[in-house]
Amino acid sequence: MRQELAAGLLQPQAGIAPKFFYDKLGSRLFEAITELPEYYPTRTEAAIFVEHLPAIRRSLGEDFTLIDLGCGSCGKAGRLFHAGVLPARYVAVDISVDFMRDSLQQLKRELPAIEMIGIGADFTHELELPDDLPSVRRMFFYPGSSIGNFSPSEAGRFLRRLAAQIDSSGGLLIGVDLIKDPALLNAAYDDALGVTAAFNRNLLRHVNARLDADFDIGDWRHVAFYHAAEARIEMYLEARRALSASWPDGAGRSRRHFAAGERIHTENSYKYSPEGFTALLAAAGFADIQAWTDPRSWFALFFARRAN
Repeated sequence: MRQELAAGLLQPQAGIAPKFFYDKLGSRLFEAITELPEYYPTRTEAAIFVEHLPAIRRSLGEDFTLIDLGCGSCGKAGRLFHAGVLPARYVAVDISVDFMRDSLQQLKRELPAIEMIGIGADFTHELELPDDLPSVRRMFFYPGSSIGNFSPSEAGRFLRRLAAQIDSSGGLLIGVDLIKDPALLNAAYDDALGVTAAFNRNLLRHVNARLDADFDIGDWRHVAFYHAAEARIEMYLEARRALSASWPDGAGRSRRHFAAGERIHTENSYKYSPEGFTALLAAAGFADIQAWTDPRSWFALFFARRAN
């Protein structure tokens, strides 16, 4: 991961992958973001789960394994379990191992009848599941809107990798943020309280820890906006002044200079139409696709099975 971080910072357009948001503090800041009035996805998705819980339960069936990708606090899976959607086993997967471990231990205390394991992994590139995990009735669970962090072509490849790890008895339950009024999108990613700004700037704190770099967080400001032509939110950190940052490498220290106003790209969040994401699932090898949305069509939950 050090090499990936360093390589991204040295690109002509410096960039840091959004998975690096999620150190322990970043994970907690994201949990705070989900409580903000501007951040509609979490509330809207939760309402869809409540409204369509019977249909979701029927789709998942019984005696299944729920594989929670980017589980964070395990809160969304926990709410499903407490609502009576009970898997035989639960596999929590997250890049933030410490945060996941604490959350999973709490969930185990609440629901001891469910077999639970945690996997610390960057599942965005490759996911290795335990050899003794049953191959039948695997249900991948990817709530929220993190699929939007992939470009559509990257999302297609990611979905194909998931399809390859299940059979026709398994499936995918995934959250997708839908195209909507840009004003709503801009507010959701640049809230008045500044929590999203803190989340974005904390990324440099994580980079400093990972690379032994010397970024001064105070030198950077949060920038986020909706790019309508690409149907995506773009997020950056912008240098407040001309500066440089450095970190050790095999030859001594690497150094990157930034002009005042130069940006580090930290996230894209693509938005979809229901028809567009249905087509993406079908192209990735999924079938029997169902979609549930809220009354305003701001967000959607999709369930799909692997095509025969």
